[in-house]
Parts: sequence; structure tokens; C-alpha cells
Amino acid sequence: MEHEAVGQVEPVELFDTHCHLDVAAFDPDRDVAIARARAAGVAHFLNPAYDLESSRRAVALAQGHADVVAAVGVHPNAAADFDGAQLAELRALACAPQVVAVGEIGLDYYWQTTPRDRQAQAFIEQLALARELNLPVIVHCRDAYDDALALLREHGCGLPGLVMHAFSGRMEHLRAALALDFYIGVGGPVTYPNADTLRDVVKTAPLERIVVETDSPYLAPQSHRGRRNEPAYLIEVAHKVAELRQRSIRDIARITTDNGRRLFRLS
Repeated sequence: MEHEAVGQVEPVELFDTHCHLDVAAFDPDRDVAIARARAAGVAHFLNPAYDLESSRRAVALAQGHADVVAAVGVHPNAAADFDGAQLAELRALACAPQVVAVGEIGLDYYWQTTPRDRQAQAFIEQLALARELNLPVIVHCRDAYDDALALLREHGCGLPGLVMHAFSGRMEHLRAALALDFYIGVGGPVTYPNADTLRDVVKTAPLERIVVETDSPYLAPQSHRGRRNEPAYLIEVAHKVAELRQRSIRDIARITTDNGRRLFRLS
């Protein structure tokens, strides 16, 4: 696959707090893609999971790369058959030192491949697991912010940290998330022409509550839209955040990386 140059890369240190490096889209060139991201300033990668199999892959990938950490969890679209056996395996996987979070978990009312009550139950049980293990949480929320925030108010107490991954809520959802001390994950969609609400969110949210992500191989920034996303393109997200906040790219890289390290307790 041909890859366009990302552009001149400033000497910055970035943390891609959400990239699915374990998926099949990276099978042909996974190590090359990771090396390309390192050359583009990405110093840390967090690989979240979607289901049990991806949880296993995420842990294995992190065990093979010192700058990759993992999260384990079952996504709402994969939660139709979530049960105690799956919860027990997640608990066992989470004991690996490379696991720094539970996720991605939450609610998805866009696809609705899982009944809403099953999504909610899996979400609640995994929030309890994160609290038991004292791990932060990566939340997936699509078209379900009111219900997700209500569940988090009731069941999210006592967690060491939480990020609303790929934030796509309205300003009132931002205010509610900030009131709960959550972080906001910002990725490629901030560069899309129709993403005015998200850009307003980025302008409004406290910088110390923003982390950046790619969600690779999905949600590529506008310049690569329609093609495979990869962590090397995180610099484009950081540039857009810097533009919106009228700060230097070095400031945004430093602040968002510090935020990610603090949220996921990386030394």
C-alpha cells in the first residue's frame, strides 16, 4: 500500500490513546505502521479491545512492544452474549501488567446489533470490574449519551479515571462529562468539514481534559478519509487541536500526552 507523507513532523511526543493495531487491517504491515508512527512522533500507543478475542490480541501485542499498552473489554455491539464466563476471562486478562484500562465498553444506539438492555447490563458489569481492579475505563458511546451518562452517574463512582472515546456529544453532554471529571477523546472527525459541534467542544473543554486518538484503522482524518487510518496520522489531529486552541503543536502534544499518561497511569 502506498502511503502519502504525513508532512513535516515536529519533534513532539504524542500518545495515541485509542488505536486498534491488533485488527486484520494491520496484518500486512503492523510493525511498519508502528515504526511509521514512531517516526511521526507517537511515543505511546493504547490498543483497546472489542470482544474477548481482540482482548487476547491486544494483550499479546502489548507484550511484544514496550511502547504499546492494552485495554480489555467487550464493546456494546459484541455484548449480546456477554456472561459471567466472559467477565471472568476479562478479569484474568486484566491481570497482565500491560493492561491499563477496561474498554472499550459502553452503549451504541446507532447500530443496535445488541438489545439495549443487554448493552446496559454488560456495561454495568464491566464498570464494576474496572472498579474492582482499580482500572480506568474507555467508554464507547454513539447516539446514546443521555443513557450512558445516566448509567455512569449511577455505576461509575469510584473509578480511577474515564475517557469518552471519540466524543461526539453535544455541549450539554460535554458539561455533564466534565462535571464527572471525565476525559474527552478527540480524533480524526475533528478535521471533517461538518464537525462544527465537535470543534466547539474542543474549543470549550479544558485542555487538561483532552486526549488525542486515531481509532485506527477507522476514522481517518480528512486528508486520508476513505482510506485506512493509522497512528502516524495522529499529528494531524494534534495540529487541528492546536489550531482550534491557538496554541503551538508542541504545547498540545505535551499537554495531551501528559493527560493520557495521567489517565492511564503510565510512569
